[in-house]
Amino acid sequence: MGQMKRTLLRFENIQQVMGDDRLSVILLTDEARQRALSIICDEQTTQQFLLRMQSPTYSKTLLPEALVQMLPFQYEMMIYGVHDGQYQVVLADTEFKRSVRIRMSDAVLLSLFSNYPLYIEESLMQRQCIPFDENAKGVAIPINTMDSRRLHIALEKAIDEENYELASQLRDEIKRRS
Repeated sequence: MGQMKRTLLRFENIQQVMGDDRLSVILLTDEARQRALSIICDEQTTQQFLLRMQSPTYSKTLLPEALVQMLPFQYEMMIYGVHDGQYQVVLADTEFKRSVRIRMSDAVLLSLFSNYPLYIEESLMQRQCIPFDENAKGVAIPINTMDSRRLHIALEKAIDEENYELASQLRDEIKRRS
């Protein structure tokens, strides 16, 4: 996928979001496990992750896994940007003759069961990552990847807690998207 500098990501874990059992956070790290990237994941995709993690033998016979085995080419995925709170990801054959955009959580899921590599453009990784701590109790989610509803909830909470610096950042992100 071009000659840009990129970082290979690996799936680290998936954790439920406190206070919202319909969402989870996927944590990805670089190969050295020094930097981490967090992604919001919906309930249906979370179930797909859990199925594959808890029953790897059974999941090998599922349709997506069977289709990946039948594909004649090798594929890879690249995260190349963030737009309106969503990571922008492309799935392409390694010669980049065919490509299609896919959801970020689906890209991570596909990478998990297919061994298709998932890369992120390096400058984007630098902007979005946090230091990785495998003993951390929680995970930070970049403001620019939060949906509008979650931004407004976080803004109200920041104001209630008198965290005006965070409130200002959240307000600026909401304005930027308007």
